[in-house]
Amino acid sequence: MIYLPILGAIALASGTILERIILRKKKIGIKLYQTSSFFAIVLAMLPFIYFFWRMESPAFGLKNILIFSLVILFSLIANLFIFYSMKWEKISKLEPARILEPLFIILLAIIFSYFISIYDRNLKIIIPAIIAGSALIFSHIKKHHLHFNKYFLAAIAGSFFFALELVTSRLILDFYSPITFYFLRCSSIFLISLVVFRPRFSDLNTKVRWQIMVTGVIWVIYRIVIYYGYTHLGVISTTLMVMLGPVFVYLFAWKFLKEKLSWKNIVAALIIVACVVYGILG
Repeated sequence: MIYLPILGAIALASGTILERIILRKKKIGIKLYQTSSFFAIVLAMLPFIYFFWRMESPAFGLKNILIFSLVILFSLIANLFIFYSMKWEKISKLEPARILEPLFIILLAIIFSYFISIYDRNLKIIIPAIIAGSALIFSHIKKHHLHFNKYFLAAIAGSFFFALELVTSRLILDFYSPITFYFLRCSSIFLISLVVFRPRFSDLNTKVRWQIMVTGVIWVIYRIVIYYGYTHLGVISTTLMVMLGPVFVYLFAWKFLKEKLSWKNIVAALIIVACVVYGILG
């Protein structure tokens, strides 16, 4: 069970690279991609939803419906920020901003833990997680300053809202199976995006449609692993192991997108791996 988040990290890296490949096509705007990608995610889950459906009665309570609505809102905002940044900036340059997501998750989980017992505060996990995140931030420093631009700032905003969405989701995850929760979340986002953006799906050729479908399957795997990890291993423990995602992103970006890796990227990757191993063995 403890190695499932590592599978999630690989899925995160693969999905990120595929999204970048699709988004850098001129005809694919972020609104079209958001709508079509969530449609692909919903389609990917349809064959399984009958067998794994679980939704308990507390989910219908007013408080929990409001929490679920916040999850949808945070996710909509996060995806738009992330897709905007990925459309115009290289993955390797955005990754230090993306790594702020697990740091935001850890900080938010610690804050929530003072009020709700389902969030853990294990220092043996928190400390290496913060070290790993700091290493990635350091890897973006150039000439004693962080190189910010609007795409990097958008990625930071997206990371924060994704973290807020995930930590908020933990409040109601026990009332659903992971696939039920993700199906309802993505179906809601798809319908809202379809009504608001009214994209032209005709701009997607057959190859791109299949790429989006594969990406959708990858995100289903990633989120189900994350939700399962949250409920069985804890938010912070799962987050630390998923920090391996940026390491795979660096490798995949170097291999498939031909993006160069700096020595800082390599050092940061080694530190992350060391922190994850410590977290698992410690």
